[in-house]
Amino acid sequence: MRSTLVVRCNPLTKIGVALILMVGALLSIDLVSAGVVFVFCLLALPATGLDLSAAAKRLWFLPAGALLAAWGTALLAEKTGPVVVDFGPILFTTGSLSAAAAIFLRALALAIPLIVLASTIDPRDLSDALIQHLRLPEVVVVSVLAASRLLGLLVSEWQVLSMARRARGVAGGSLLRRTHSLFSGVFVLLVVSIRRATTLAMAMEGRAFGRPGRTWRRRSHFGIRDLVVVLISLAVCALAIVAAHLLGTWNPIIG
Repeated sequence: MRSTLVVRCNPLTKIGVALILMVGALLSIDLVSAGVVFVFCLLALPATGLDLSAAAKRLWFLPAGALLAAWGTALLAEKTGPVVVDFGPILFTTGSLSAAAAIFLRALALAIPLIVLASTIDPRDLSDALIQHLRLPEVVVVSVLAASRLLGLLVSEWQVLSMARRARGVAGGSLLRRTHSLFSGVFVLLVVSIRRATTLAMAMEGRAFGRPGRTWRRRSHFGIRDLVVVLISLAVCALAIVAAHLLGTWNPIIG
């Protein structure tokens, strides 16, 4: 991942920017507001440090999910305007297709900022920001961070354990034998997890987590770049709302 202005921002800034952009697309169900946010997300994608292949790996499923939501909207939305498709129980009009297109863009505009910005957040930087700025309990935050790091290790250990049991001929056989093998593997993994948790708890206690006066080697700071990124996201959110009002497409979800 390339080091860019957005990548170097504070994790809390990235979360705030994602929420601001989501608000711009959430308040109304229309093509204009969602389209403004969606286009901005596409144009700003290089600023996140992700190349095309990395972005595709994280976002490949979004168009399919948005298309399903749009299909359901086109089927169930109020049928206004001229008929476009009339095939048995399937009836599409210009009004229902317009609502479906708005839902499609809205789903993409809501999901892309959160997924892309979350992929640029380092878990250690996020834990430091949550503890130092939001004053969350450091024991809880660091424990969650450690658990997330150990999750991948437990997955790899489960794979090694499964291969070892298959090599010894323990995992095969009837359904009853496979079930017994599954529960045995889960029990072994549970024992390993408890041992790792005990070691981690002793290490955290030795480093005085949760005690007053503890200093931090890594400091979490806000800078000018954080202010610039937040102001840009606020401007995009305001532009989406104003453009929808000026073009007469504003369709608020409340009221």
